[in-house]
Amino acid sequence: MKDKLTVVKIGGKLLDNKQVLNKFLDSFSKIKEKKILIHGGGIIASDYLIKLGISPKIVEGRRITDKKTLDVVIMTYAGLLNKKIVSILQSYSCNSVGLSGSDCNIILANKREIRKIDYGFVGDIKKINTKIIKDFLSLKITPVLCSLSHDGKGQILNTNADTIASNISSELSKKYDVTLKYCFEKKGVLANQKKTNSIRKNISKSDFNTLKQNKTIYDGMIPKLENCFLALENGVKNVFVGNPDILTNEKNCTKLTL
Repeated sequence: MKDKLTVVKIGGKLLDNKQVLNKFLDSFSKIKEKKILIHGGGIIASDYLIKLGISPKIVEGRRITDKKTLDVVIMTYAGLLNKKIVSILQSYSCNSVGLSGSDCNIILANKREIRKIDYGFVGDIKKINTKIIKDFLSLKITPVLCSLSHDGKGQILNTNADTIASNISSELSKKYDVTLKYCFEKKGVLANQKKTNSIRKNISKSDFNTLKQNKTIYDGMIPKLENCFLALENGVKNVFVGNPDILTNEKNCTKLTL
C-alpha cells in the first residue's frame, strides 16, 4: 500500500494577502501525511514590474518573460515569496525547505521554442528529479517549490506553477497515493463567471471540452484545468480546485474526474 502524499499549489491573490496566507499555511502545516507546496506569485511580480516601469505581458494566461521580467520574477518567486512562506511554516512547526527548480537539479526544462508567440525565458519541463524530493519527504521535510526551472546550462526559466504541480504529482504517483489541490481565491470553477457562488462541483474531461467551446471557461483557467486532467491521466488519484478551505474540506469545491 502506497503512502499518501498531498501536493498543493497556491496562487492568485492568496499570496498577496498576509492574513489569508497565514491562515492557509496554518491549515497546510496540519496536513498529517507527506506534503509538498508549490507556489507562483504572478500578481505580486506584476506589481513590482509596474513599479519598475515595466509593463507585464500576458498572452492566453501565460506570461511573456523577457530578461528584465525574468530578473523580477526570480527575485519575487525564489526570494521574497519562497522564504516568507518557509519562515511562516517554521512558525507552525512544519519543517520545510524552500527550493527553485535549479536547486538540486529538481526541475530541468527546455526554453520554449518560438512558434506563433515568443514567450522569452519560459521553460517547458523536461525532467523532474523525484529522488531529491523523496529524500526530503523521507526526512519529514516539506519541500516548498517556487515556479522556476533551469536548462542545465546556467539559465533560469520561468515555468508555470500549475504545470509544475501537475508534473511533480504525476511523477510521484508512481510511489505515492497522490492528491493534488489547486488553491486560489475562488471556491472552485465557476459555472457562471458573473456569479461567484456558482460553483461546478464536478467536471469531467468531456465537460471541460464543452465548457471551453461555449466559453464558460476561458483565459488562465484553461491551462489550469488542462494540467488537472494531465495529472489524472498520469496516475494522480484525486484533483481538486478551490479556495483554501479544500485543505480541510473537499466537499465545497470542484473535483476533476476523467
